[in-house]
Amino acid sequence: MASAAEPTGPFTPNRDRLIAANETYATEGFTPDVPGAPSINLALVVCMDCRLDPLPMLGLANGEAHVIRNAGGVMTDDVIRSLTLSQRALGTREIVLVHHTQCGVQGIDEAAFKASLHEATGETPSWSVGSFDDAHDDVRAAIAQLKACPFLVDTEHISGFVYDVADGRLHAVD
Repeated sequence: MASAAEPTGPFTPNRDRLIAANETYATEGFTPDVPGAPSINLALVVCMDCRLDPLPMLGLANGEAHVIRNAGGVMTDDVIRSLTLSQRALGTREIVLVHHTQCGVQGIDEAAFKASLHEATGETPSWSVGSFDDAHDDVRAAIAQLKACPFLVDTEHISGFVYDVADGRLHAVD
């Protein structure tokens, strides 16, 4: 099982830095007229890994796509809920999935992870870890799951990629 990252020094909360950065953004970079519906009818499902910055990685601008992120970029009930709302309420028609190399979710032993949580807290989570052994295979499985989903409006335009964190390139999953 993967272990928690070791701290590199004393922890300093980011709250004040974030508030100051937001003030600069609000006065210098904020665009108030971006609609809530993605302008190119695109929804992305991407891992939450901090090495992935999906908009610039894909040449997109704010307002062009919904971005749904979670650990591993895996298909959870909440991802399917979000995609369903994205399509049915906000008009998206294309879904792009992005996993990546060196993912922290890859290879986690779900039973052992849940057992360690139970040991630490006395509680066992009801949710799945969503671990996978191969990013390409997991993208293929997610595409198949979405294509079979009765709640989505358009399952014809679903594609998947694995992003290489070593060189910044996407590799299509067929």
